[in-house]
Amino acid sequence: MGMLFGKPKVTRITDHDRAVLQMKQQRDTLKRYQQRVEKLLESERELAKRLLSENKREKAKLLLRKKKYQTEQLERTEASLDTVEKLIQDLEYTQIEIKVIEGLKVGNVALKKANELFNIEDIEQLLDETKEGIDKQKEITDLLSGALSSEDEEAVEAELNDLIAVEHQKAIDVLPTVPSDELPVTVPETKEEDKLPTKKIALEAQ
Repeated sequence: MGMLFGKPKVTRITDHDRAVLQMKQQRDTLKRYQQRVEKLLESERELAKRLLSENKREKAKLLLRKKKYQTEQLERTEASLDTVEKLIQDLEYTQIEIKVIEGLKVGNVALKKANELFNIEDIEQLLDETKEGIDKQKEITDLLSGALSSEDEEAVEAELNDLIAVEHQKAIDVLPTVPSDELPVTVPETKEEDKLPTKKIALEAQ
């Protein structure tokens, strides 16, 4: 059936990894020693108090001398511990720097290969073709949206003026013609009722 999950991944341990591991082991050893000495100092301090209460001054003094020596040892241990901690940090950061440098190398190689695909002339030609395509697309968009060039706008304006002139001329042609001769003077007819008083006056005069 073969292996169900495939082959286990093998991790290669480098000299750098071994050095970091050793430094961490030394750090852990120093921490355990530090904790043991701190507990011992605390117990010896309590013992010195009891000896003084029992009026055993010399024994208490001897114990305090021992405590003083152990305190100095503890201080040196703390200094060594700080040194080891700093060294571990430096080693781990060095590993990070190595990975960064390796990444930069890979990126630089990839960039060089990418740059080899194009030269200046190819790039300039590509930019020109891109600009030409953009201009063409803008021209199509302007046509579809009804936008006209300045020359087209002038032609439209001229055609509009011509149409206005033609319509104006048509309106003038529709108006009636005014005759040039004088109109005849018409005398209004006199009604019969208007003539009666005149005849009556003439009879009375006779």
